[in-house]
Amino acid sequence: MTPIRLLIVDDQASVREALAVMLDLDPDITVVGTAQDGKEAVAAVDEHSPEVVLMDLHMPVMGGVEATALLRESRPGLPVLVLTTFEDDESVLAALRAGARGYLTKDAGRATIIQAVRSVSAGHAVLAPDVQTRLLDLATRGGAPEPREPETVASLTAREREILDLIGQGLRNGEIARRLYISEATVKTHINNLFAKAGLHSRADAVRLALSLGSASRTEK
Repeated sequence: MTPIRLLIVDDQASVREALAVMLDLDPDITVVGTAQDGKEAVAAVDEHSPEVVLMDLHMPVMGGVEATALLRESRPGLPVLVLTTFEDDESVLAALRAGARGYLTKDAGRATIIQAVRSVSAGHAVLAPDVQTRLLDLATRGGAPEPREPETVASLTAREREILDLIGQGLRNGEIARRLYISEATVKTHINNLFAKAGLHSRADAVRLALSLGSASRTEK
């Protein structure tokens, strides 16, 4: 078998280099390139044609969630394996919604990461134990908050719905502002309004609501 071609994406140079050295030693993996943000990652995929992308989440310029979503559109068969320090509900749900095939935290050992790369390359999904527990907890709680009244969500403006969707994709306020060409203060105002209308208490609630609305839309189609 030929080694799995791996692209490593992380905004910290020391982390990128350490991962590249560590993983390239495995006979089943060859590191074909690295990138320091999501924008570089998308370009690097075209340049190096990796078979797996090891992706950090929160990075400047373009985060891992947005990059994963773009890669899902342009390279639907390319598995993305998230490796991040974040394991909160918002990060997990946003990454999986964007199309990530695996989700590990950075306390994972070398053997775990290597096995995960092999697994997603073979078409399997991989979740860290803590992440699995979080998803089970979400499922137990119903997974996503139901709007208190249909008209409550219907009362959201087009811009508020747009921002809700971007929150669901894992974008932070500054990233949303740049995407929509508006100020960060304006983004915060819209978020406060949609939180009040939909009865949300946290960004994790907003992510779950965005997921539920997206699922409902797909079902109607």
